[in-house]
Amino acid sequence: MINSYEKIKSLVNQGKHICVGLDTDVEKIPEPLRKLSDPVFEFNKIVIENTAEDAAAYKINFAFYEKDGAKGFEGIQKTLELIPKNILTIADAKRGDIGNTSLMYAQSVYEHFGFDSVTLHPYMGFDSLQPFLNYTHKLNFILALTSNKGSADFEKLKLDDGSFLYQKVIEKVKCWNGAKNCGIVFGATNADELKENIKSFDDLIVLLPGIGAQGGSLEDVVSAFEQNSNKNFLINVSRALIYCDSSKDFASKINSALKEFNKSVQQAG
Repeated sequence: MINSYEKIKSLVNQGKHICVGLDTDVEKIPEPLRKLSDPVFEFNKIVIENTAEDAAAYKINFAFYEKDGAKGFEGIQKTLELIPKNILTIADAKRGDIGNTSLMYAQSVYEHFGFDSVTLHPYMGFDSLQPFLNYTHKLNFILALTSNKGSADFEKLKLDDGSFLYQKVIEKVKCWNGAKNCGIVFGATNADELKENIKSFDDLIVLLPGIGAQGGSLEDVVSAFEQNSNKNFLINVSRALIYCDSSKDFASKINSALKEFNKSVQQAG
């Protein structure tokens, strides 16, 4: 049985830190592909073929597929089958519900689809996440401090002891990480908070959205991890990569763009 933590550790130790976000919007893919019978899948296929050599992970955002009902779910399954087995797959579904409902969600993500990992929100507490954590060979990315502006509404609330809510989440996740199957989501748009809290991450794998279109700085993120001798990070890049070009040469441009992102990681480190 493949262990997802060991899989991603192997990839980051090879210097691979870019997660390709497959937030595929049919309205944004190159126009010639839109005429095909399954344009989203065909686009994903081209993206994977041109990034698999250099990617550490692929993150499939369920919302972009669920909206198409059964066809969308079929698209998730078909896309997963294209991803090489040595690369981490992330179900960006942000699940978290009462125990029996979470059990069904966990079975869907891990048994039906066969993802290596999933994004979860901790708002309802441990019992809402336990069905996912029971899959000890998988990896569960729990939202700590997200990249959106609204993160200030709750995640950055200051508590009576002077700490912030997102810091309490990180502490809880570390308590839940006995099987080394937990990670956290920490938005790259929060550069100051990242520098202030990175020593508290211990051996958690950190998924960092927010680079590119949302304004996060790749250099700031990599520098923070490098200064703390920490390789346990994945930088998610979605729109800035998969929609970097819409010409007939878009496939080669995506390939070149990912190589440039990897080069930037190496230089920043």
